[in-house]
This record gives sequence, C-alpha cells and structure tokens, in this order.
Amino acid sequence: MSKLSDVQNWKLNVDNFITEIVERDLQQGKNGGAVVTRFPPEPNGYLHIGHAKSLTLNFGLAARYDGHCNLRFDDTNPAKEEMEYVNGIINDVKWFVGHDNFNILWASDYFQLMYDRAVALIQAGKAYVDDSSAEEIAKMRGAPTEPGTPSPNRDRSVEENLRLFQDMTDGKFPDGACVLRAKIDMNSPNTNLRDPVLYRIKRFTHHNTGDKWLVYPMYDWAHGWEDSVEGITHSLCTLEFENHRPLYDWFLDQFPADHHPRQYEFNKLAIGHTVLSKRKLIELVKENRVDAWDDPRMPTLCGLRRRGYTPSAIRKFCEATNYTKTDGRVDISMMEFYLREELNKTSPRVMVVFNPLKVTITNYQGSSEVVDVENNPEDPAAGFRQVPFGPHLWVDGEDFAETPAKGWYRLAPGAEVRLKGAYFVTVKDVVKDASGQVIELKCTYDPTTRGGESPDGRKVKGTIQWVSADHGLAFETRLYDTLLAVESLADVPEDEDWRNYLNPQSLVVTQAIGEPTLKDAKPGVAYQFMRKGYFCLDSKDSTAGAPVFNRTVTLKDTWTKQNK
Repeated sequence: MSKLSDVQNWKLNVDNFITEIVERDLQQGKNGGAVVTRFPPEPNGYLHIGHAKSLTLNFGLAARYDGHCNLRFDDTNPAKEEMEYVNGIINDVKWFVGHDNFNILWASDYFQLMYDRAVALIQAGKAYVDDSSAEEIAKMRGAPTEPGTPSPNRDRSVEENLRLFQDMTDGKFPDGACVLRAKIDMNSPNTNLRDPVLYRIKRFTHHNTGDKWLVYPMYDWAHGWEDSVEGITHSLCTLEFENHRPLYDWFLDQFPADHHPRQYEFNKLAIGHTVLSKRKLIELVKENRVDAWDDPRMPTLCGLRRRGYTPSAIRKFCEATNYTKTDGRVDISMMEFYLREELNKTSPRVMVVFNPLKVTITNYQGSSEVVDVENNPEDPAAGFRQVPFGPHLWVDGEDFAETPAKGWYRLAPGAEVRLKGAYFVTVKDVVKDASGQVIELKCTYDPTTRGGESPDGRKVKGTIQWVSADHGLAFETRLYDTLLAVESLADVPEDEDWRNYLNPQSLVVTQAIGEPTLKDAKPGVAYQFMRKGYFCLDSKDSTAGAPVFNRTVTLKDTWTKQNK
C-alpha cells in the first residue's frame, strides 16, 4: 500500500499535544520511525460529525507524518451490528478522506487470538468465570470512594475456570448465565480495574464470522489486541476512555512479547443545538421523525453530504476545535462559518425567486434575448453565464414596496432600479387584485442600459435579481434548521422527554423559480441563490421533472444573532 501522503492532498494542519508526542517519538526513533493510526467505528449506526473529528485526526496525522491509517471495524457486538452500517461507514470514510487507499480491517478477524489470550490469562490464574448476574457484578465493583467486593467465584481453580470457559464457548450455558472476568484489583480506585468482564455469551449470527462464536469479547479486552496486531503506534481515543487506559496497558503487559501500542485521549466534539447520541439518532430514524439516516437535518456524514457540506469545510472546522485534554461545546455557527468561507469562493451565483411577483416590461420589443451575468464575483476566472431575458419576468415580492421607507433602494412606484446583468427598469403602474394584493408591476426599461450601466452616466443605487417568466425553472426548496430547539439536551430536565425539545421548524418546504441553468445541476455541486443562501440539488428525492434543492447554509450567521 502506498503512503497516504502520496494519494491525498490534505493532512492535519494544526499543532497540539498529540503532534508533540508523535514528533518526540519520531525524534527518539520509537516504533521504527513509523506512524500508524486507526479509525475504529462500531458498525451499529452511521458516522456523524463527532466521528469526523476522529477521522480528521487519525487520517490527517498519518498523512502529515508519511504513515498510514486503517479503517478497522469494532464488530464485537453482533446484537447491534448490521451490514447496512458497515457499507455506509465505508462510503462515508471514502467521501471524507477523498480516496479508498486504506486497509479495511475487522476486530472479528482477531477473535481467535483474543480467545487464546483469554485462555492464557486463565492458565496464569488471572481470569475466572463468574456466574453472578450483571446487577450483582455491578454492585460488587462498588464506587471509586469505596473498595469493591470480591466475587464468590473469584478463587475458582484454574482447571475449573478452563472447563467453564470451554462450556461457555460450546454453548452449554444460556446467554447471560456467566461471564469471564480478569482478576486484577478489587480495591483499585479505578473501578475499571476491578475485575472487568472480558467475555459474555451472545447467540447472534455475526455479519463476518457467522455462527462460529457464541462468546464475544468486550471492547476493553478487544481494543488493545486489535491495535497490537495491526502495529498501531498511537491509539487515539476520546477523553471518556482516559480511565480505561490503565486497563488497556494491563492487558498488554501480561504478554510482553507482543507489540504494545500507546493510547492517548483527546476532547470529543460537542456542538450546540445538535444531537450526537447514537442512541437518540437511532430513535429519530425508527420513530420516523426524520426521513432516514441521511436526512439533511441529521448530523450524520451522509446527512451533511446530502445537505451540501464538503469534506474540506468539515475538516477545517474540526481542526479549528483542535485536540486538547478538555471537553467543551462549540456553537453551530462555527461549523457554518467554515462552510460559508469555502462556498463563497467556489459556488456559482444564480438568481432564484421565492415569493414571485410578476413584472411586465411594457416597452420591450421582441420576444427574448440573453444577457451575460457573472458567475462568482469572488472568482474572476469563473466567467459569465448567459441568462434569458424578456418582457415577462418574476421578481421577489420582498423587493417591492408600494410606500417605501427611507433608504429603500429597490422597486417602488416611479423608482428606477437595475436588474442584475440586464437593464434599468422603472415602475410605472401597480396592478392589484380584488382584495388589494399587488399581483403585477408594469414597468418600462431603458434599452441603452444593457449590462447594467447607463451611457449617460446616471446612477441607480438598487440592484435586484429576476427570472424570466418564460424560461424559469420551478422547483421545491427545503430550508433546513437545527434539530434541537435548545442549546444542549443537558439542559433538559431528567423527567422530561427529550423529543419535546426538537425544533418544529427544522424543515420548511417552499417553492421557488430559478434560472434555467439549474436544469443542469448535479448533486454535490453548491450554488449561491443570491441573497437567499447556499443550496444544492437533493441527491435522493430529485427527479428530471421535479428537482428539489436543499439549503445547505444561510448567507449570514443567524444563530449568533439569535443567541445574543
């Protein structure tokens, strides 16, 4: 396999305590000068934005130091794992890192080695079979301020433990009847060292090993052996595993001949107004409160992709939160900032009308023409596009005021404004329906102002967008907002249902009319709908005759203003 730096153009671009550790190890010649990391998701759900922080670190670190990163599935619990999640994770990782030049590995490939190590622990008198219930075991382990209580089964003989563990393996006990525990220290202030469970019985068909196994390793037991077999040099976890590190080391220390990786912990990603609990995300999907895992409101990578987020913007955001030893929460406006910064430079502009008001140019001669409109003022190389123009137009109703306030520079009776890229027009007559609602503006245009400039030098302060009524494309738009109406579910009282705090305005469906150029839109390509926001074609619900556009993000930060 070639090194990551040979096939990707991004790497971790921030310095932190982890890069200091890696650079010190390299200077000291540790691990033979290698940097090998891994991204170890459980296939019990789709990846979300929190996983993106780990992806950015593990793949970006490997690229920065000319190493490699494995995608390794932690598939030790067949009761919750599905191939749908496996395939979804693989697709998400390929999209996020921009290539498929990585190993796809499985914890289940090492089940035999883990089992053999467990037998060796029993033979060394360091593990025993316990038929206490899960509740009894939890009670025995006690609290950090109080010593644990040894299990009555703790002093079983090696021979009895070997026989009982074999009986567990052979299916002679029902699920939950007994477990294999390590014999470490029931008085340790770290409760993780108080005889942790290594194996439990689970009668489920495994997606990778089928029905070969009836006993499955716990994550703490499996984690270190996976890293050891793969030659991982820096095992990077979130802070919740910091208290598990002594256990990680204890297991590996019992077999000194094996490779002993080192574990380091960093802060998790928590974002305001966002649900990152996998259990809660599963509930949203199963209860049909969202369309699916890839609903653009979801914080999943597939949902963000469908909404129009880019891997590069997400990576920059993750790097901006950096990697520290302190957990915290960031405002969602920070994530949106990095997306806007990118899309502003790369997205072509198009004119789209959401609240159409008819405009008739009464002195226009002919049927139609095309005018040149710049694609992106931030990128001169983006050039111009040709947009059809004629006597029948749509403008946004919000761009007209029958009685304008001071400082109003858009359409009003008698006022002259510029139609972007086209001509100066003047409102001559306002047509209303029987209820008094304005339904049409009769205007005249100055044919000498083509392109938006007047040869006599007169200036107009207002420029508005428009769409040809004879050529415009009608489509559905979906305006997305945050899933949560509160900053954090930690603020929700324990006796209340968290679902009551879902944002009822997280999705607003509207109709719009846009330039015909949008007929050629492709999923994954962002457009700036002028003065409205950044949008992309929905990859799932759009059809040739009925396109759907998702709002990726607004033009301005609305959340900070609302919070203030």
